[in-house]
Amino acid sequence: MQGFSCHLPAMDFVGYTLRNNLFVAPMAGVTDRPFRQLCKKLGAGLAVSEMVTSNSLLYGSAKTQRRANHDGEVAPISVQIAGADPAMMAEAAKYNADRGAQIIDINMGCPAKKVCNVMAGSALLQHEALVSKILTAVVNAVPDTPVTLKIRTGWNIENKNAPSILRIAEESGIRALAIHGRTRCQQYRGEAEFDTIAAVKAAAHIPVIANGDISTPEKAKAVLEKTGADGVMIGRAAQGRPWIFREIEHYLRTGEKLPPPAVSEIQAILLEHLEDLYGFYGTETGVRVARKHISWYTKGLSGSAAFRHQMNRLDRIDEQRAVVDDFFRHLGQRHEHLVYDNSAETGDEELAA
Repeated sequence: MQGFSCHLPAMDFVGYTLRNNLFVAPMAGVTDRPFRQLCKKLGAGLAVSEMVTSNSLLYGSAKTQRRANHDGEVAPISVQIAGADPAMMAEAAKYNADRGAQIIDINMGCPAKKVCNVMAGSALLQHEALVSKILTAVVNAVPDTPVTLKIRTGWNIENKNAPSILRIAEESGIRALAIHGRTRCQQYRGEAEFDTIAAVKAAAHIPVIANGDISTPEKAKAVLEKTGADGVMIGRAAQGRPWIFREIEHYLRTGEKLPPPAVSEIQAILLEHLEDLYGFYGTETGVRVARKHISWYTKGLSGSAAFRHQMNRLDRIDEQRAVVDDFFRHLGQRHEHLVYDNSAETGDEELAA
Protein backbone atom coordinates (compact mmCIF):
# COMPACT_ATOMS: atom_id res chain seq x y z
CA MET A 1 0.00 0.00 0.00
CA GLN A 2 1.37 3.39 -0.97
CA GLY A 3 2.80 5.53 1.82
CA PHE A 4 3.94 2.73 4.12
CA SER A 5 7.19 1.43 2.60
CA CYS A 6 9.27 4.13 4.36
CA HIS A 7 8.76 2.44 7.74
CA LEU A 8 11.46 -0.25 7.86
CA PRO A 9 11.23 -3.05 10.42
CA ALA A 10 14.74 -2.51 11.84
CA MET A 11 16.23 0.56 13.53
CA ASP A 12 19.81 1.50 14.33
CA PHE A 13 19.63 3.04 17.80
CA VAL A 14 22.70 4.26 19.74
CA GLY A 15 24.80 1.40 18.37
CA TYR A 16 22.18 -1.34 18.66
CA THR A 17 19.96 -2.82 15.97
CA LEU A 18 16.35 -2.94 17.12
CA ARG A 19 13.62 -4.95 15.40
CA ASN A 20 11.65 -1.72 14.84
CA ASN A 21 11.24 1.87 16.05
CA LEU A 22 8.63 1.11 18.73
CA PHE A 23 9.61 1.82 22.34
CA VAL A 24 8.01 0.87 25.66
CA ALA A 25 7.88 3.96 27.89
CA PRO A 26 9.31 3.58 31.38
CA MET A 27 6.43 3.48 33.88
CA ALA A 28 6.89 3.12 37.63
CA GLY A 29 5.08 0.07 38.91
CA VAL A 30 4.46 -1.21 35.39
CA THR A 31 7.58 -1.78 33.29
CA ASP A 32 9.13 -4.42 35.51
CA ARG A 33 11.14 -7.24 33.96
CA PRO A 34 8.13 -9.52 33.23
CA PHE A 35 6.29 -6.70 31.43
CA ARG A 36 9.36 -5.57 29.47
CA GLN A 37 10.06 -9.11 28.31
CA LEU A 38 6.44 -9.59 27.27
CA CYS A 39 6.35 -6.34 25.27
CA LYS A 40 9.56 -7.27 23.46
CA LYS A 41 8.13 -10.70 22.69
CA LEU A 42 5.00 -9.06 21.27
CA GLY A 43 6.73 -6.58 19.00
CA ALA A 44 8.48 -3.78 20.90
CA GLY A 45 11.94 -2.81 19.71
CA LEU A 46 13.13 -1.51 23.08
CA ALA A 47 11.70 -1.44 26.60
CA VAL A 48 13.05 1.00 29.16
CA SER A 49 13.10 -0.06 32.81
CA GLU A 50 11.20 1.47 35.66
CA MET A 51 12.83 4.55 37.12
CA VAL A 52 15.72 3.62 39.45
CA THR A 53 16.70 6.00 42.22
CA SER A 54 20.11 7.69 42.23
CA ASN A 55 20.15 7.56 46.04
CA SER A 56 22.86 5.01 46.90
CA LEU A 57 21.31 4.53 50.34
CA LEU A 58 18.43 2.72 48.61
CA TYR A 59 20.52 0.43 46.38
CA GLY A 60 20.01 -2.44 48.79
CA SER A 61 16.23 -2.09 49.08
CA ALA A 62 14.07 -4.88 47.71
CA LYS A 63 12.34 -2.49 45.28
CA THR A 64 15.62 -1.16 43.83
CA GLN A 65 17.07 -4.66 43.61
CA ARG A 66 14.03 -5.83 41.63
CA ARG A 67 14.15 -2.83 39.33
CA ALA A 68 17.81 -3.59 38.58
CA ASN A 69 17.09 -7.26 37.84
CA HIS A 70 17.57 -8.02 34.12
CA ASP A 71 18.16 -11.77 34.26
CA GLY A 72 17.32 -13.34 30.91
CA GLU A 73 16.17 -10.06 29.37
CA VAL A 74 16.60 -9.55 25.63
CA ALA A 75 19.29 -6.98 24.80
CA PRO A 76 19.71 -4.08 24.71
CA ILE A 77 18.94 -3.43 28.37
CA SER A 78 17.98 0.19 29.02
CA VAL A 79 17.84 1.41 32.62
CA GLN A 80 16.31 4.74 33.58
CA ILE A 81 17.78 6.69 36.50
CA ALA A 82 16.34 9.71 38.29
CA GLY A 83 17.69 12.36 40.61
CA ALA A 84 18.84 15.96 40.85
CA ASP A 85 22.41 15.70 42.12
CA PRO A 86 25.02 15.40 39.30
CA ALA A 87 27.48 13.35 41.38
CA MET A 88 24.78 10.95 42.60
CA MET A 89 23.41 10.57 39.09
CA ALA A 90 26.89 9.80 37.79
CA GLU A 91 27.37 7.17 40.48
CA ALA A 92 23.96 5.66 39.71
CA ALA A 93 24.88 5.40 36.03
CA LYS A 94 28.12 3.58 36.88
CA TYR A 95 26.35 1.32 39.36
CA ASN A 96 23.76 0.21 36.79
CA ALA A 97 26.22 -0.07 33.90
CA ASP A 98 28.39 -2.33 36.05
CA ARG A 99 25.34 -4.53 36.62
CA GLY A 100 24.35 -5.04 33.02
CA ALA A 101 22.73 -1.85 31.77
CA GLN A 102 23.67 -1.34 28.12
CA ILE A 103 21.88 2.02 27.81
CA ILE A 104 21.44 4.58 30.60
CA ASP A 105 18.29 6.70 30.29
CA ILE A 106 17.89 9.87 32.34
CA ASN A 107 14.43 10.77 33.61
CA MET A 108 13.51 14.42 33.16
CA GLY A 109 9.96 13.66 32.08
CA CYS A 110 8.14 12.27 35.11
CA PRO A 111 5.47 14.75 36.30
CA ALA A 112 4.69 12.97 39.60
CA LYS A 113 4.68 15.30 42.59
CA LYS A 114 6.77 12.98 44.76
CA VAL A 115 9.48 13.12 42.08
CA CYS A 116 9.18 16.80 41.19
CA ASN A 117 9.06 17.86 44.85
CA VAL A 118 12.67 16.68 45.22
CA MET A 119 13.59 18.60 42.05
CA ALA A 120 13.92 15.47 39.91
CA GLY A 121 12.01 14.31 36.83
CA SER A 122 10.38 17.06 34.77
CA ALA A 123 10.96 19.62 37.56
CA LEU A 124 14.52 19.86 36.28
CA LEU A 125 13.38 21.41 32.99
CA GLN A 126 13.10 24.83 34.64
CA HIS A 127 16.79 24.71 35.67
CA GLU A 128 18.76 24.39 32.44
CA ALA A 129 22.17 24.94 34.05
CA LEU A 130 21.53 22.00 36.37
CA VAL A 131 20.31 19.93 33.44
CA SER A 132 23.65 20.53 31.73
CA LYS A 133 25.62 19.52 34.82
CA ILE A 134 23.64 16.31 35.29
CA LEU A 135 23.85 15.24 31.65
CA THR A 136 27.58 15.96 31.43
CA ALA A 137 28.29 14.13 34.70
CA VAL A 138 26.38 11.02 33.64
CA VAL A 139 27.86 10.88 30.13
CA ASN A 140 31.40 11.25 31.52
CA ALA A 141 30.76 8.60 34.17
CA VAL A 142 29.94 5.86 31.62
CA PRO A 143 32.03 6.66 28.52
CA ASP A 144 31.44 3.20 27.02
CA THR A 145 27.67 3.21 27.57
CA PRO A 146 25.26 5.32 25.48
CA VAL A 147 23.15 7.76 27.50
CA THR A 148 19.66 8.83 26.45
CA LEU A 149 17.22 11.38 27.88
CA LYS A 150 13.45 11.55 28.36
CA ILE A 151 11.77 14.94 28.79
CA ARG A 152 8.49 16.79 28.37
CA THR A 153 7.89 19.73 26.04
CA GLY A 154 8.64 22.09 28.91
CA TRP A 155 7.73 23.15 32.42
CA ASN A 156 4.42 24.81 31.53
CA ILE A 157 2.55 26.17 28.50
CA GLU A 158 4.46 29.46 28.67
CA ASN A 159 7.83 27.73 28.95
CA LYS A 160 8.14 25.01 26.33
CA ASN A 161 11.93 24.84 26.35
CA ALA A 162 12.39 21.40 24.78
CA PRO A 163 14.42 22.92 21.88
CA SER A 164 16.80 24.44 24.41
CA ILE A 165 17.08 21.14 26.28
CA LEU A 166 17.88 19.43 22.98
CA ARG A 167 20.83 21.78 22.44
CA ILE A 168 22.11 21.12 25.97
CA ALA A 169 21.66 17.38 25.49
CA GLU A 170 23.59 17.30 22.23
CA GLU A 171 26.40 19.40 23.69
CA SER A 172 26.57 17.02 26.67
CA GLY A 173 26.88 13.89 24.55
CA ILE A 174 23.34 12.52 24.90
CA ARG A 175 22.73 9.97 22.13
CA ALA A 176 18.91 10.11 21.81
CA LEU A 177 15.95 12.10 23.12
CA ALA A 178 12.40 10.97 23.92
CA ILE A 179 9.76 13.68 24.33
CA HIS A 180 6.28 13.45 25.84
CA GLY A 181 3.94 15.91 24.15
CA ARG A 182 2.78 17.64 27.34
CA THR A 183 4.37 20.00 29.82
CA ARG A 184 5.09 19.06 33.42
CA CYS A 185 2.18 21.20 34.64
CA GLN A 186 -0.27 19.44 32.34
CA GLN A 187 0.45 16.07 33.97
CA TYR A 188 -1.69 13.81 31.74
CA ARG A 189 -4.55 16.26 31.29
CA GLY A 190 -5.78 17.38 27.89
CA GLU A 191 -4.25 16.07 24.70
CA ALA A 192 -0.59 15.68 23.81
CA GLU A 193 0.66 18.15 21.20
CA PHE A 194 3.28 17.26 18.64
CA ASP A 195 4.27 20.62 17.12
CA THR A 196 7.00 21.06 19.73
CA ILE A 197 8.30 17.56 19.06
CA ALA A 198 8.37 18.34 15.33
CA ALA A 199 10.37 21.50 16.00
CA VAL A 200 12.86 19.58 18.13
CA LYS A 201 13.23 16.86 15.49
CA ALA A 202 13.83 19.47 12.78
CA ALA A 203 16.75 20.87 14.78
CA ALA A 204 18.13 17.58 16.11
CA HIS A 205 21.28 15.71 15.18
CA ILE A 206 20.34 12.75 17.38
CA PRO A 207 17.33 10.39 17.22
CA VAL A 208 14.09 11.82 18.58
CA ILE A 209 11.33 9.55 19.90
CA ALA A 210 7.76 10.90 20.14
CA ASN A 211 5.57 9.97 23.12
CA GLY A 212 2.07 10.80 24.33
CA ASP A 213 -1.45 9.50 23.61
CA ILE A 214 -0.27 6.96 21.02
CA SER A 215 -2.94 4.32 21.46
CA THR A 216 -3.66 2.93 17.98
CA PRO A 217 -1.70 1.96 14.88
CA GLU A 218 -3.25 4.88 13.00
CA LYS A 219 -2.18 7.34 15.69
CA ALA A 220 1.37 5.98 15.63
CA LYS A 221 1.59 6.53 11.88
CA ALA A 222 0.08 10.01 12.15
CA VAL A 223 2.54 11.04 14.87
CA LEU A 224 5.51 9.75 12.89
CA GLU A 225 4.36 11.69 9.85
CA LYS A 226 3.57 14.92 11.74
CA THR A 227 6.77 15.03 13.79
CA GLY A 228 9.27 13.30 11.52
CA ALA A 229 10.36 11.48 14.68
CA ASP A 230 12.62 8.46 14.43
CA GLY A 231 10.30 6.34 16.54
CA VAL A 232 7.32 6.33 18.86
CA MET A 233 7.13 5.45 22.53
CA ILE A 234 4.00 3.84 23.95
CA GLY A 235 3.16 3.87 27.64
CA ARG A 236 -0.33 3.68 29.11
CA ALA A 237 -1.86 2.20 25.93
CA ALA A 238 0.28 -0.93 26.43
CA GLN A 239 -1.11 -1.61 29.90
CA GLY A 240 -3.21 -4.72 29.51
CA ARG A 241 -2.60 -4.64 25.78
CA PRO A 242 1.09 -5.47 25.20
CA TRP A 243 0.21 -6.81 21.75
CA ILE A 244 -0.29 -3.19 20.62
CA PHE A 245 3.34 -3.25 19.47
CA ARG A 246 2.82 -6.01 16.94
CA GLU A 247 -0.36 -4.26 15.78
CA ILE A 248 1.52 -1.02 15.15
CA GLU A 249 4.50 -2.81 13.62
CA HIS A 250 2.24 -4.63 11.16
CA TYR A 251 0.31 -1.48 10.25
CA LEU A 252 3.42 0.60 9.64
CA ARG A 253 4.86 -2.11 7.44
CA THR A 254 1.76 -3.01 5.43
CA GLY A 255 -0.89 -0.32 5.92
CA GLU A 256 -3.30 -3.01 7.06
CA LYS A 257 -4.71 -3.62 10.52
CA LEU A 258 -4.43 -6.99 12.21
CA PRO A 259 -7.70 -8.58 13.34
CA PRO A 260 -8.39 -8.50 17.08
CA PRO A 261 -6.46 -11.25 18.86
CA ALA A 262 -8.16 -14.53 19.68
CA VAL A 263 -9.57 -14.85 23.18
CA SER A 264 -7.62 -18.09 23.62
CA GLU A 265 -4.34 -16.35 22.77
CA ILE A 266 -4.87 -13.52 25.26
CA GLN A 267 -5.91 -16.06 27.88
CA ALA A 268 -2.56 -17.82 27.37
CA ILE A 269 -0.60 -14.53 27.32
CA LEU A 270 -2.18 -13.32 30.56
CA LEU A 271 -1.70 -16.63 32.37
CA GLU A 272 1.95 -16.73 31.33
CA HIS A 273 2.36 -13.11 32.43
CA LEU A 274 0.88 -13.98 35.84
CA GLU A 275 3.31 -16.86 36.29
CA ASP A 276 6.22 -14.50 35.52
CA LEU A 277 4.89 -12.01 38.09
CA TYR A 278 4.53 -14.68 40.78
CA GLY A 279 8.07 -15.88 40.12
CA PHE A 280 9.52 -12.38 40.05
CA TYR A 281 7.80 -10.89 43.11
CA GLY A 282 6.99 -13.93 45.22
CA THR A 283 3.53 -15.00 46.35
CA GLU A 284 2.22 -12.09 48.42
CA THR A 285 3.49 -9.20 46.30
CA GLY A 286 2.99 -11.18 43.10
CA VAL A 287 -0.74 -11.62 43.76
CA ARG A 288 -1.10 -7.91 44.54
CA VAL A 289 0.79 -6.76 41.44
CA ALA A 290 -1.10 -9.26 39.30
CA ARG A 291 -4.43 -7.66 40.22
CA LYS A 292 -3.72 -4.41 38.39
CA HIS A 293 -2.52 -6.24 35.28
CA ILE A 294 -5.63 -8.43 35.30
CA SER A 295 -7.69 -5.25 35.56
CA TRP A 296 -5.97 -3.71 32.54
CA TYR A 297 -6.24 -6.91 30.46
CA THR A 298 -9.96 -7.29 31.08
CA LYS A 299 -11.20 -3.69 31.13
CA GLY A 300 -13.93 -3.24 28.54
CA LEU A 301 -14.57 -6.95 28.06
CA SER A 302 -18.13 -8.18 28.56
CA GLY A 303 -18.79 -9.23 32.14
CA SER A 304 -15.43 -8.02 33.38
CA ALA A 305 -16.71 -5.57 36.01
CA ALA A 306 -18.19 -8.36 38.15
CA PHE A 307 -15.11 -10.48 37.47
CA ARG A 308 -12.75 -7.80 38.76
CA HIS A 309 -14.95 -7.20 41.79
CA GLN A 310 -14.47 -10.88 42.61
CA MET A 311 -10.75 -10.80 41.81
CA ASN A 312 -10.17 -8.08 44.40
CA ARG A 313 -11.15 -10.54 47.11
CA LEU A 314 -8.74 -13.32 46.14
CA ASP A 315 -5.42 -13.62 47.94
CA ARG A 316 -4.03 -16.92 46.64
CA ILE A 317 -2.21 -17.71 43.41
CA ASP A 318 -4.30 -20.80 42.68
CA GLU A 319 -7.50 -18.77 43.09
CA GLN A 320 -6.29 -16.07 40.70
CA ARG A 321 -5.27 -18.65 38.11
CA ALA A 322 -8.57 -20.49 38.30
CA VAL A 323 -10.80 -17.40 38.12
CA VAL A 324 -8.83 -15.88 35.21
CA ASP A 325 -8.92 -19.18 33.35
CA ASP A 326 -12.67 -19.51 33.96
CA PHE A 327 -13.40 -15.94 32.83
CA PHE A 328 -11.59 -16.32 29.51
CA ARG A 329 -12.98 -19.82 28.92
CA HIS A 330 -16.52 -18.48 29.17
CA LEU A 331 -15.60 -15.42 27.10
CA GLY A 332 -14.18 -17.69 24.41
CA GLN A 333 -17.44 -19.63 24.24
CA ARG A 334 -19.22 -16.40 23.23
CA HIS A 335 -16.54 -14.79 21.01
CA GLU A 336 -13.58 -16.15 19.09
CA HIS A 337 -11.81 -12.76 19.20
CA LEU A 338 -11.68 -10.02 21.80
CA VAL A 339 -14.76 -7.79 21.70
CA TYR A 340 -14.80 -4.67 23.85
CA ASP A 341 -17.92 -3.14 25.35
CA ASN A 342 -16.79 0.09 26.98
CA SER A 343 -20.31 0.90 28.13
CA ALA A 344 -19.96 -1.99 30.55
CA GLU A 345 -17.32 -0.02 32.46
CA THR A 346 -19.78 2.40 34.07
CA GLY A 347 -19.48 2.13 37.84
CA ASP A 348 -16.66 -0.39 37.48
CA GLU A 349 -14.30 -1.13 40.33
CA GLU A 350 -10.58 -0.88 39.71
CA LEU A 351 -8.45 -3.66 41.15
CA ALA A 352 -6.37 -2.75 44.16
CA ALA A 353 -2.62 -2.66 43.59
